[in-house]
Amino acid sequence: MLQQTQVDRVIPYYTKWVSQWPTIADFARVSRKKALQAWLGLGYNNRAVRLHTAAKSIAERYQGNGLKALEEEKLPGIGPYTKNAVRIFAANADLVTVDTNIRRILIHEFKLPRSTTDKELEALAFQCLPRGRSREWHNALMDYGATLLTSRKTGIKPKSAQTRFAGSNRQLRAQLLRMFLGSPGSCTLKELATVHSCPSSRLISILDTMVRDGLLEKKKQNYAIKN
Repeated sequence: MLQQTQVDRVIPYYTKWVSQWPTIADFARVSRKKALQAWLGLGYNNRAVRLHTAAKSIAERYQGNGLKALEEEKLPGIGPYTKNAVRIFAANADLVTVDTNIRRILIHEFKLPRSTTDKELEALAFQCLPRGRSREWHNALMDYGATLLTSRKTGIKPKSAQTRFAGSNRQLRAQLLRMFLGSPGSCTLKELATVHSCPSSRLISILDTMVRDGLLEKKKQNYAIKN
């Protein structure tokens, strides 16, 4: 949830999520549609699809043991950063993970070029790591970067910036997804075109992307939330 989404926006979603589904196995049993409905508003909805797919794999193959699954398998939507972060905060593993805050701290405190690579920063972060206190260390660094050594104070910008939302394909995807989640069945391209006034080629391209991302499924000329 925290990937590309601010903490204050995530907290109410996270709190509601874990009250609904306190274990990975609980979440794995729900439908794709219900998972997307709970995620709606967080953005980047394909993250919910990957999380749901990962939960099913962990529940079926590892009896809900997420840490064991991370050690043995590459799970959808979980790259090296998230994998290490989960192991750090869940198990206090002596690993490092460099988010945008930690990157800024290392560059500022060690007076490094802003072009310093991720690999170089990870090597430096590992040298700084107090063994046996990884969870506490990373919490402290992330809080320090988020509240004190900010991007505004240091002038060190994130590596990537979010693109404009208004009028973008992301906005249209979100509108389409809301429409599908509120519909009991499928929608045809013609029905969708009457609601969304954009060129049909753009609409088809976005729908095809949503199919590839696992948000929708297409049967003949009908689109619906993928089961």
